Amino acid sequence: MTTHGETTTEPLPGLPTDRPNPFDPPAALRPIRDRGPLHRMTYADGRPGWLVTGYAEARTVLDDPRFSNSFHADFSPPIEELAVAKAPETVLPPGFFLAMDDPEHARFRKLLIGQFTTRRMQALEPHIIEIVEARLDEMARTGSPADLVTAFARPIPSMVICELLGVPYADRDRFQEDADTMVDLERTAGERAGAVQSVMGYLAELVGRKRAEPADDMLGGLVAGGALNDAELAGVATFLLVAGHDTTANMLGLGTFLLLQNPDQAALLRQDPALADQAVEEMLRYLTIAHIGPIRVATEDVPMSGQTIRAGETVTISLPVAHRDPDRFADPDRLDLTRHSRGHLAFGHGIHQCLGQQLARVELRVAYPALLRRFPGLRLTVPPEQVPLRTRGTLYGVDRLPVAW
Repeated sequence: MTTHGETTTEPLPGLPTDRPNPFDPPAALRPIRDRGPLHRMTYADGRPGWLVTGYAEARTVLDDPRFSNSFHADFSPPIEELAVAKAPETVLPPGFFLAMDDPEHARFRKLLIGQFTTRRMQALEPHIIEIVEARLDEMARTGSPADLVTAFARPIPSMVICELLGVPYADRDRFQEDADTMVDLERTAGERAGAVQSVMGYLAELVGRKRAEPADDMLGGLVAGGALNDAELAGVATFLLVAGHDTTANMLGLGTFLLLQNPDQAALLRQDPALADQAVEEMLRYLTIAHIGPIRVATEDVPMSGQTIRAGETVTISLPVAHRDPDRFADPDRLDLTRHSRGHLAFGHGIHQCLGQQLARVELRVAYPALLRRFPGLRLTVPPEQVPLRTRGTLYGVDRLPVAW
């Protein structure tokens, strides 16, 4: 059990990221979590800040307007690679509302929230089933072996978000590499900024085409609404396009890897597809692909867990560790697809809670059971330790998943 109010004596020398077990949080964070929910940490730029490992504290920070998520806030990078995000050549795209505080953030979110209602996402389910079955048909046609990431995990969310936004899927080669570069922390600030401008340039062209020929899709609707200028429309579309396919693609790839390493749990889902809702929530909690952050900056002094977070100090939330908090989840290090894991923070919390979370849930609850049903003999073709992990990006996952059936 954690002892709330207790913190480590010496500041942590940066954020640990090494994962001996690909499905668990960094091993160095386990004893830190056991000491308490809030810890002093020295950031990559040498400045002091905080690391949150407790679930309740993580939820509080995400919901408290005294913690800024603005791109313009003076945050410290928890790892050296994130320093490029604040390099001088990095410019926030207009409409990239994730990195804004209210009221600017609310202006954009209000325009979009009606597009992502639970009812509307559920209405998309039959079409998502068609997309998933078509990918499985293609896998069966091309035959075993295959890379599950390129054959299944990446195309499904990419097709779905392209159709929802009104982006021609045939144009995916124009933005796929740039989208990957945008979230690759090993790329330079110049490379990432160039990728953003490239994607926005393409989407600006698309906005122009939709002004000339109105379309019945999300981007077309935003164009017709008239509340955003062309640069803002391109920025919003860039954010939705990247976020809408990258997050779910990582969950599909890493989640399949997890199921293959836990055949008893996979068997439960294969035998009872109705378990999919619970299984997806548990896998979102257990894997937590947002592995670096969220990151916030205190705008005033905030007391928490017997400590005081000072104005201007950076706070990093370790969601993978918060999701293993025994004060919130019983036996948290055990994967249990029958567990009721609602209340996890995989989609965030507060004003920045993910707009597309219901879409992601539909995609995942359709895709996992369909894959297990179609290919009951699905297996890795390499030892688990040889599966290349995607650790260099802002999202955790697998670069490739070599499988056969």
